[in-house]
Amino acid sequence: MTGIAQAESFSKLEKQGYAVGKLTKGKAGGYGWVISNSNKQFFCRLNASLAYVSKKEMVGITSSGRLIKVDRATFEAKIGGPDPSIPQWSDLQSGRVKPDDVGSCTAVR
Repeated sequence: MTGIAQAESFSKLEKQGYAVGKLTKGKAGGYGWVISNSNKQFFCRLNASLAYVSKKEMVGITSSGRLIKVDRATFEAKIGGPDPSIPQWSDLQSGRVKPDDVGSCTAVR
């Protein structure tokens, strides 16, 4: 068999000193980050479906990479207030991510 996919966890790669790049789109259109060291790269998928953009705006993130604007006040009124587990869009874009925001990581060929 050729082309066997190698999967790793983000936490494990981070502990091994891999650097996190900026948010990008993968081949299938979904968002994620290229995690790399001097000789190996992995693409780690975005695991978040919502992100805060500003005090008034949020985005919903589809698996195909589409961003849908959401009114933050309406959303928070419905759920009972701000949710600290929802990441900031600017943090996701710059690669400042928490393990909960990162899905599976596969080797980049």
